[in-house]
Amino acid sequence: MLPPLKTVRDGLRRTTETLAVELVQPGSTAPEWSELEWQLAAAAAAAHGVSPLLCKSSRWQKPEWRRFLESQREHVELRHRRIASLLERIDTGARAAGLAIVALKGSALHDMGIYMPGDRPMADIDLLVREGDAELASKLLRDLGYVESFVAWKHRVFKPSTGQPSAVLGEHRDTPVNIELHTRIQERLPVSAIDITERIYPREPAPGLNPYPSNGALMNHLLLHAAGNICGRSLRLLHLNDIALLATRMTADDWNVLWDEHAIDTPWWALPPLRLLTHYYPSAIPNAVLAQLERDCHLVLRAISRHQTLTQVSCSDLWLHALAGIEWSRSVREVGRYVRNRVRPPGETIKERADMVRTQFWLQGQSWVKQHQGRRILTLLTRSVPRMDTLYVVRAALESPGLR
Repeated sequence: MLPPLKTVRDGLRRTTETLAVELVQPGSTAPEWSELEWQLAAAAAAAHGVSPLLCKSSRWQKPEWRRFLESQREHVELRHRRIASLLERIDTGARAAGLAIVALKGSALHDMGIYMPGDRPMADIDLLVREGDAELASKLLRDLGYVESFVAWKHRVFKPSTGQPSAVLGEHRDTPVNIELHTRIQERLPVSAIDITERIYPREPAPGLNPYPSNGALMNHLLLHAAGNICGRSLRLLHLNDIALLATRMTADDWNVLWDEHAIDTPWWALPPLRLLTHYYPSAIPNAVLAQLERDCHLVLRAISRHQTLTQVSCSDLWLHALAGIEWSRSVREVGRYVRNRVRPPGETIKERADMVRTQFWLQGQSWVKQHQGRRILTLLTRSVPRMDTLYVVRAALESPGLR
């Protein structure tokens, strides 16, 4: 039995915001939380991907909490070894096939030494190839024992032909390593796509795994990815930590990549993630960068992003929102498209939802996601509906014997 959902909501908000501060500025005194709040803190740490980092930095000495963090770090390190080995095999196969691939996000951050093995969970491996190389890359993955699981608008998802996800709290060393194959780097904010592929793909790629062209290109990708997650209310504290650590290596020229001379639009979308970042990581971003983005970002989003918290734009906000992300619309026409898509989802969205229900462990047996869209919208407008992903991790924390 779950506690009252209002209690869960308040506890998630309180623990999430405390963990965000603790990650940046570790304190010596553990909070005086109830048993439920410690369980919710574990749920928040797992959902936000920061358990291993807290294991290194936090000095809270509550025994059950320390055991949880140490176990998570061990699982992440063991899983990282599997991921590193798989990346080596991908690199070898790509070299033999004359195929150029860019290893994205977490893989790149580890390769740069920003994170050490065990620091940062990786849900999957993200790879970028040119459109014309997609089938060659797919063949390479099949040769490595992978099968295509489903196709989303941003990428194709491949999973190992054997193995099933573990029903556990947070990370587990045996969780299958999925691969997302991209031919474009883009996000819908909320309906129009922002595409930065040409900033990410190297000008002179070599067969095998390639790095990003520059720190600025990697920052572009991290910020656009964070923007998409804020728009969809799925940001993780780990995303902010990625950006903050990379920012320490950025030069003025690296930041200028945001304003690529070949881009057709300004990087208006970078302001909300950087504003949120400075709320928890003060002085991490040059004032000149923030000032320029202030001028680029449209009025409504600029105003709303000024007061947002991590909880409000992540799964730590327990309730679903009928019009989540509508503030990212930049015109009346976009607002109209957004509302129309919410009321009557296009076929692509319906198919992606069906694929999610089929492939995502935490959605199994959930009747809400199978309801007709009209009924879903009506329900959202008339009562509070909890997020399925959040309830899943909360239940896992409450049922974990190590946290009792």
